[in-house]
Amino acid sequence: MPQVAVFPAVLLALMALLWFFGLYRLPDWVVVVGEFVLLILLGWCLSFFRDPVRNVPRDKTVLLAPADGKVTEIAILENYPGFEGPVQRIGIFLSIFNVHINRSPCAARVNKITYKPGQFRNAMTAESGQVNESNDLEMIRLLEPNDRIIVRQISGAIARRIVCAVPEGVEMAGGEAFGMIKFGSRTELIVPHRPDVACTVKTGDKVKAGLSIVVQYRQAGPAGINP
Repeated sequence: MPQVAVFPAVLLALMALLWFFGLYRLPDWVVVVGEFVLLILLGWCLSFFRDPVRNVPRDKTVLLAPADGKVTEIAILENYPGFEGPVQRIGIFLSIFNVHINRSPCAARVNKITYKPGQFRNAMTAESGQVNESNDLEMIRLLEPNDRIIVRQISGAIARRIVCAVPEGVEMAGGEAFGMIKFGSRTELIVPHRPDVACTVKTGDKVKAGLSIVVQYRQAGPAGINP
């Protein structure tokens, strides 16, 4: 809420200053163009913080997208800290025009939160996930199989603020909002790679947090890593 109030307030103040002082010192067309540009920025700023209502699917066999955006990476990693065996990493790029609210991919308990300072490279690249500022939410599924999954909030070239509003130990419903990244970023979902855990999206697909299915449990597989 502070950002929701502060950023628009600054823009409104600039519009007022331009109007009252610019009319006496600048050509009329400069004032009109300047006001129009500031008005567009004001509308974008207000829309950036939007939090639309999402009718979350109640399918217990799926993992939902943790962010709105475009799938830019689907990779199989042979090992990953905290997992036994290979994992699947799904990277989602959020442009400055996407909804930036992050949501839980399923009913899960937040087991551990790890913040890591870093750089602010272009969030469209897979490399950004390794070097940029990030916040990892390690979650344990509340339903069988009790897999460990990780949602990574990663800053970008424009995004300079990661927000995570949940503490360790809290239980969340599928599709429940837990934070956001401002302004433009990357979100990764890391899950075990097994025959029963199938990725349902492909690179280039557009997804919506809490709505789009990105992983499907095809059948009852072996239990995941328990907390």
